[in-house]
Amino acid sequence: MLASYNWLKEYINIEVSPEELSYRLTMAGLEVSNLVCVGEELERIQVARIEKISIHPNADKLSICRIYNGKERFNIVCGARNIKAGDKVAFAPVGTRLPNGLKIKASKIRGFLSEGMLCSEEELKLEEKSTGIMILPPESEIGKDLASALMMKDYVLELDLTPNRADCFSMIGIAREAAALLDTPLSLPRIEVEEEEEDLGKFINVNIEAPEFCPRYTARYVFNIKIQPSPLWMRRRLELGGIRSINNVVDVTNYVLLEWGQPMHAFDYALLDQGKIIVKKATPGEVFFTLDNKEHTLDEQTLMICDASKYIAIGGIMGGINTEVTEGTTAVLLESAYFNPQNILRTSRKLGIKTESSLRFEKGVNPETVIPSLNRAAQLIAKTANGKVARGIVDSRPPLPHQPLKIELRPNKANLILGTEISSAKMAGYLERLGISVESKNSNRLLTTIPSHRGDLRTEIDLVEEIARIHGYDQIPVTLPDMAVAEEKGKTSFKQEDKARSVLAGSGFYEIISYSFIASKNIADLQTPEEHAFRRYISISNPLSRDQSVMRTTLLPGLLMAVAENHRHKNMNLKIFELGRVFFREKQNSLPTEKLMIGGVMCGLQTEESWNCPRREVDFFDLKGTLENLFRALFIGGIHYQVNNSIPYLHSGISSLVILNERPVGVLGELHPHVLDNFGISRKIFVFEIDFGEIIRYYVNDRKAKPLPKFPPVYRDIALVVDIDTPHQIIEEVITSSNVRFLEEVKVFDVYQGDPIPAGKKSLAYRMKFQSRDRSLTDEEVNLFYEKIISHLSNKLDVELRK
Repeated sequence: MLASYNWLKEYINIEVSPEELSYRLTMAGLEVSNLVCVGEELERIQVARIEKISIHPNADKLSICRIYNGKERFNIVCGARNIKAGDKVAFAPVGTRLPNGLKIKASKIRGFLSEGMLCSEEELKLEEKSTGIMILPPESEIGKDLASALMMKDYVLELDLTPNRADCFSMIGIAREAAALLDTPLSLPRIEVEEEEEDLGKFINVNIEAPEFCPRYTARYVFNIKIQPSPLWMRRRLELGGIRSINNVVDVTNYVLLEWGQPMHAFDYALLDQGKIIVKKATPGEVFFTLDNKEHTLDEQTLMICDASKYIAIGGIMGGINTEVTEGTTAVLLESAYFNPQNILRTSRKLGIKTESSLRFEKGVNPETVIPSLNRAAQLIAKTANGKVARGIVDSRPPLPHQPLKIELRPNKANLILGTEISSAKMAGYLERLGISVESKNSNRLLTTIPSHRGDLRTEIDLVEEIARIHGYDQIPVTLPDMAVAEEKGKTSFKQEDKARSVLAGSGFYEIISYSFIASKNIADLQTPEEHAFRRYISISNPLSRDQSVMRTTLLPGLLMAVAENHRHKNMNLKIFELGRVFFREKQNSLPTEKLMIGGVMCGLQTEESWNCPRREVDFFDLKGTLENLFRALFIGGIHYQVNNSIPYLHSGISSLVILNERPVGVLGELHPHVLDNFGISRKIFVFEIDFGEIIRYYVNDRKAKPLPKFPPVYRDIALVVDIDTPHQIIEEVITSSNVRFLEEVKVFDVYQGDPIPAGKKSLAYRMKFQSRDRSLTDEEVNLFYEKIISHLSNKLDVELRK
């Protein structure tokens, strides 16, 4: 809401500066987010009188004006035809810079020196277009600066109002607040409508067929009007309020909207069929053209204002182009109504129309200002358009009048809540300054009657807040409550999560955070069958969009969409991961199962291209090595990998389950080409997804450092010929399960296929490390250990010792 400081001064006596007023309003809950001084650029422009006009001897279309500014006389060469001797005009002396950026200089025009400039409204940026010099009112004081003479210098307060303060979306509403804060009387504009003998009943008939959407509709008939530009003072106020001037009749309706907060509309009476107004619901599927010349399709919940044969306005939102006030309009029907806020909000959103009227109606206007606003508009149209007002008002409303709300306030309770010692009499005074009448005044209870414009006051605590606002929040003593601070233990898995992030970041990965809501199509794009666990997703009953309609059961869609987006921006080398929760549907009406998962993606080059690094793309073993580093950093043992070709979204032959204590806890592998196509990815992608909540159950927290060994190790190598499908891990597990003393480490250091190894076989070479903590081992001892391991291998596996 934009509020003019000078306009506010018409309603209340303001003796504080604009800055002080802004501060007080803000401290009372009406935040003034910006304060702008306007009109300063007009302080160099002077009011001058034209004493004489003579024809320029060297130019037929120019004249020489002799002007007087109260101190000196100047000759001005001018081409305007709308001026005459005696007119008071806006004079820009030499050296003045106009609001449009032009700097005035003395210059010769066809042989005569021009000592300044006579200005138009357009040059002063008071109008978009103007055809001549700005003629000032005859009572303007000669020599006075234009900003002061026309009260053009002003301050505009920009208020960020909370939705509950609908009463402050008007100048009078803000003036009420300022009057209460400054403890000064409020003076409302005097409304006097001079009515003609012509009776309104001859011209207008109103019928409300949808009272649930429009409880009250009032109207007046104003005729014999002349459409012309509004006076400067009205145009200026509309401009400061953020509304463009159109013509004197439309401007009046907008002026009353800003002044009273009551939206209004003027229909060209000649375009109304039979002078009838019917307020009813629209017929579904019909279309209507609004004043902005846009077509809108209506439904049965759209409230329409109609005449005897057609729609003429969308109730409370915007009028129609078919009854627009134009230059040829001579009579208008003025509408002032109260519309259901919920219906206005729904219709505004449905049709995509947001106007100053809909903004106020959807927040709730004061039903009791409908008639004063209507009379104010009729008064101003009669003044600015020379209109005549027919006798009487149409006021269609429910038979039972609105009953004002009464609230009981307990002063002792209010003081207890606020921590103050305000007397009941002072509280009553605060409330009365806000327009809240107080019937009984004693120390135990105050019985209050809430005015119709304060629809936000519903309970006793609301009145307590009003007392705090007027008393001053800064006057309420500050006390700190006594409280015990309990030690926060924090999430048990925090350290492990932080460690996992650090390890992956150290491996070149970047963490992403994706939405927990995805599209069901994203799950289908992973080629998962109907019985797959990923299909047990939970649908959202009111999703923000189709792309966020279900809760995710896997992190992969978010990761893959991030990859696709990066590839579209030519960022092809990626290592990203996410640590987050997924959700699985269980039994009907039961809470979902949540799992903490960690997933990652690798694609592109292993390292940036460089002269000293060979070009190599990432592969399955880069990803597997990353996971092994992660498990090692988390001190989780017992992990092994099991080839599995039935994972639907991974490439057959390049996919594996991650097994922990004989249970699958994750997957890793290359993404299936069809899944790549579904997500719009054209490069090989390697992914992993691990049940992080499950693996950290085996996190070892009590590991202790061991001293460096004092005695040297002894190494033995062994080369085995095994079937080509035999995994290394099985052999390593058999070696370690031989229970040989002093065996510290087993590592595979060579894999070989080819001559002389038979077809279908491969050679695996292992290095075994033997070491004692308390003595040096002899070769004889180690040889015995070595033989025991070979014997154990022969008994457990089909292996051959390679010579």
